[in-house]
Amino acid sequence: MPGIYLHIPYCRQACHYCDFHFSTNLKNKTAMVQAIVHELELRKDYFNSKEVNTIYFGGGTPSLLSESELGFLLENIHRLFPIASQAEITIECNPEDLSKKKINSLNTLHFNRLSIGIQTFNDGILKYTNRIHTGAEACQAVLDAQEKGFENITLDLMYALPKGTMETLQQDLDTLVSLNVPHLSAYCFTLEEKTVFGTWAKQKKLDKHGDDWEQKNYLQVQKHLAQHGYEQYEISNFARNGRYSRHNSSYWLGEHYLGIGPGAHSYNGTERQWNMRNNALYIQKLEKLTLAYESELLGQKEQLNELLLVQLRTKWGLNLDNIKSRFGFDFMDARKKEIHKLLKSNLLQLENNILYLTEKGKLLADAITVDLML
Repeated sequence: MPGIYLHIPYCRQACHYCDFHFSTNLKNKTAMVQAIVHELELRKDYFNSKEVNTIYFGGGTPSLLSESELGFLLENIHRLFPIASQAEITIECNPEDLSKKKINSLNTLHFNRLSIGIQTFNDGILKYTNRIHTGAEACQAVLDAQEKGFENITLDLMYALPKGTMETLQQDLDTLVSLNVPHLSAYCFTLEEKTVFGTWAKQKKLDKHGDDWEQKNYLQVQKHLAQHGYEQYEISNFARNGRYSRHNSSYWLGEHYLGIGPGAHSYNGTERQWNMRNNALYIQKLEKLTLAYESELLGQKEQLNELLLVQLRTKWGLNLDNIKSRFGFDFMDARKKEIHKLLKSNLLQLENNILYLTEKGKLLADAITVDLML
């Protein structure tokens, strides 16, 4: 079943590692909300009346929006699209936004899943990365949300951060587990060129670790979360008792999705679309009721590569029978040499005609995917 993603392109301040599309200038926030509604209206037939199973507010920092702004967006989504009665409705939040009043308003608006951007509980690293909250405030935000009835919570962790050590990572993992949430996402720090850290790296002002630093961090995350009942169902995502992210799982399983807002992407199986990233131009276009996106038609090769890119990273693997049924050719035959080499190297395993990454293969997931692409 399809899902809707709304990109809210505003943050209070820029984290030193982040190259997502956002602005710290909030003066056009009201106009942006109206522009997003205009885009929803223009896109209301994207799913051909199919029921929407997930709604995801991402960013940026969607928790910056007021109760009335969030309510206005949700009201229009429900007006324009058929929404499943048990739809998963997620909002990304920063801890500093989650006052008890804010949590109550999110409850009132019927959000039923919170994604809280913790990144680390270490105050020194938080300050170094230019995050606003403290570790104590992050813990309190989670506890307050749980007290107000939010049971479906996911927390974001970043590992291999500059200034981080194996000790600070272990402290983060211990704290995460103690909060007893059903879902965690753990992302490796990536140095992006157009960020403060990217600039510092060019100036040789950024701390560097050895080549195996990221791998050590990843293995520690994987081991500790497994010991505490979290199943790794995707390279960066862990859940207890099958509490997977329904929205992100739909991406990984090749479902269709509609992206609304500047920089958002959409996918309908045969075409990928992406909205312009300029906030002011996006607003201007939508004020004139004109969509502002580019698109790419995907041939069979591109469609298969899309599936390979997302599905091999998951516990469900790449189903070769499904590929043959959908595309009419045998992927095993097409990439026989590469697949046998990866099987022999214990990077892939083949069960019931489904390809899976091994534990060893998960460390090289991106490289393996590139090797298998058509």
